[in-house]
Amino acid sequence: MKDRLKLGIPKGSLQMATIALFKRSGWRINVNDRSYFPEINDDSIECAICRAQEMSRYVENGTLDAGLTGKDWIAENESDIHVVADLVYSKVSARPARWVVAVPYESEVRKIEELAGKKIATELTRFTRRYFSDRNIPVKVEFSWGATEAKVVSGLADAIVEVTETGSTIKAHGLRIIHELMQTNTQLIVNHKTWENRKKRKKVEQVALLLQGALRGEKLVGLKMNVPENMMPTVVGLLPSLNAPTVAHLYNSDWFSVESVVDAGTVRDLIPRLLRAGAEGIIEYPLNKVV
Repeated sequence: MKDRLKLGIPKGSLQMATIALFKRSGWRINVNDRSYFPEINDDSIECAICRAQEMSRYVENGTLDAGLTGKDWIAENESDIHVVADLVYSKVSARPARWVVAVPYESEVRKIEELAGKKIATELTRFTRRYFSDRNIPVKVEFSWGATEAKVVSGLADAIVEVTETGSTIKAHGLRIIHELMQTNTQLIVNHKTWENRKKRKKVEQVALLLQGALRGEKLVGLKMNVPENMMPTVVGLLPSLNAPTVAHLYNSDWFSVESVVDAGTVRDLIPRLLRAGAEGIIEYPLNKVV
């Protein structure tokens, strides 16, 4: 198909989380270990597997029309692209990751100014150099191919700049975080020429809409219950919802069926309160998408 959207899927740690997100959004992506071009159940999209670190460069130069990559790698490559949507998801948690400066736990260094003249190991080299240069802190930044935490432990560097979500891995390596450089999350990006193509832009906007809907649905659940008429004001007063809860009379009864969408994190405390307020037959169900 002539106007197929060339979409980059990030290879590596985000790959499975991205494929799972697309599945909840309505697209099934089948990855073959021997191919960099996965199949997708949409004839208007052509997928390619690409490292997140390189994605923004390939989108910028038009090799790919669009792709998913981290805000950090867009900044690292200083790419001139159009950001369509912020998508906060990862392999660990539904919160942004952080690029931080870490030193050995026993180090006397407490703030980044004290790293002047020191060596820093990181994969995010250009951004790190700009960050320290903008603050007039002279440091030597060296590229790390991986196992960055070990560079400090083995004495190959005085500090590291590394990405973390919980900080547990850094702590497990005997390091201490002294500064946060940036927060990052996955972004859906598109090159400017593609964004000007009406047909492809419409497809990118569809993808963005449904991916965001799937992420929103992941944080919410539906609640349905039966409530006696005399307890309705109390029960409805306990229910947060996107709008007002849906209420319907039960057939030939003075009871009501009440349905609402609530934050998944509140359910464990909310259900006991609803029961005490007179609700019965409470059903909780997951939501695939909320648009």
